Amino acid sequence: MKKNMLKNSNDNIILTNEEIEEKLQKTEIAYGNFLTELGYDWENDPNMNETPKRVAKMWVKEIAVGCYIKEPKVTTFKNINKYDGLVFEGNIDVKSLCSHHNYPFFGKAYIAYIAHPEGNIIGLSKLNRIVDWFSRRPQVQENLVMQIHDYLDKVLGKHRGIAIKIQAIHTCVKLRGINHNSDMQTTKLSGSFMDAAGNAQKEFFENIRQSLTT
Repeated sequence: MKKNMLKNSNDNIILTNEEIEEKLQKTEIAYGNFLTELGYDWENDPNMNETPKRVAKMWVKEIAVGCYIKEPKVTTFKNINKYDGLVFEGNIDVKSLCSHHNYPFFGKAYIAYIAHPEGNIIGLSKLNRIVDWFSRRPQVQENLVMQIHDYLDKVLGKHRGIAIKIQAIHTCVKLRGINHNSDMQTTKLSGSFMDAAGNAQKEFFENIRQSLTT
């Protein structure tokens, strides 16, 4: 395997600025060759002659940037007042890329955890950054929800449960193949959220319902 190769499409390798610049240059050349093989005279087309450069930048610095940069700095705080309730954030943007067809998928994530008196609490905006870091990679949605859950489990330390739900539209379904306007929902529950008869799971889904109406 070549140096700095991603074993899986949703893995992460941290590149230096020099390595990023090298990847941009090589990707630009490769995409130009791709367009040539498709039959486009892109170098002489004023609408396409910068396309390889644009596509390289888009992949390396935007839609797949989560593959190449270090994890976000996640600020955690000691739970000094021993809060033991549910923390919820909804309507977190998900912007990702299907690893099967390289078509975008996008939607919303909903995250909750039950704080432990002896555990940590997370700065609210950091939940957004965690979702974005994992989303900005070629993914399948089932793996994305697991990556976010497992990362939060590590960062929180002690907790009483984590709940993640993602609802997204996949353009590989919408714009090709069956061409249907459907969406996909994935959910990962752990700890107290696993109890369907308990209050935690009910509160999580009720919070989602309320966030959809605001």
